[in-house]
Amino acid sequence: MAMYLIGDIQGCNDALGRLLAALDFSPSRDTVYLLGDLVNRGPDSLGTLRRLMALGDSARCLLGNHDLHLLAAAHGVRPAGRKDTLTEVLQAPDREALLNWVRHQPLARQEAGVLMVHAGVLPSWTPEQVLALAAEVQAVLRSDDLPAFLAEMYGNLPNAWNDRLQGASRLRVIVNALTRLRYCTAEGEMEFASTEGEGEGPEGYLPWFDVPGRRTEGVTVAFGHWSTLGWKQRDNLMCLDTGCVWGGCLSAVRLGATPADRTLIQVKCAQSQKPGGR
Repeated sequence: MAMYLIGDIQGCNDALGRLLAALDFSPSRDTVYLLGDLVNRGPDSLGTLRRLMALGDSARCLLGNHDLHLLAAAHGVRPAGRKDTLTEVLQAPDREALLNWVRHQPLARQEAGVLMVHAGVLPSWTPEQVLALAAEVQAVLRSDDLPAFLAEMYGNLPNAWNDRLQGASRLRVIVNALTRLRYCTAEGEMEFASTEGEGEGPEGYLPWFDVPGRRTEGVTVAFGHWSTLGWKQRDNLMCLDTGCVWGGCLSAVRLGATPADRTLIQVKCAQSQKPGGR
């Protein structure tokens, strides 16, 4: 039985099919973990969702910011952007089944010795806290309160975690950290404007994974979201967004018993979007 991680698909269903073939992936034997941004910007978000749904429990997905954007667009909370490619999903005859499946995916997992998120974790959060806070958002996504939550989800403030936060502000910080974070200060203040690579953030800000004393340093964290960072590996860290939708690669890692036993598998992707306005 093999276990794989796959980075941001963003609706590049053809690339996903080719990557699964390259892995010789068998749903009856193997498990693949997908790190969010399943849809949007690529040419076939509808086909991607249908493929993943059909794989059942052998495909274990996370939600990214683009997947939450799909839910917001479906509920009339957020208008479609110029580069969005969600129309086929929103007009599909199985739209409600697709959206119901999306809203039931988690924002964080810890399996096979790996803590998985789409974007990042705040330096003060323990692995257990990451999972507990993600579960707070997941409960609302799966409830009748979904439309109200989506209406209040967007915004950059508060930009730091506080245990006393409640209501929409609390949920917004959790969502922003897990699905949008790249840079933050040593105190955990988040910054969302910078999308360039490592070392190019504003003064006083670090990549979230380089903050000294980060409380998730003791576990391996896998994430996507940061295409300009590309494939990055440390013993306790893996970034798997290698810019598929921008004409890069779709990447998978086969997990092994140790970091040295990991295997990177990639397929080249046709460019669906020109860089800019990520």
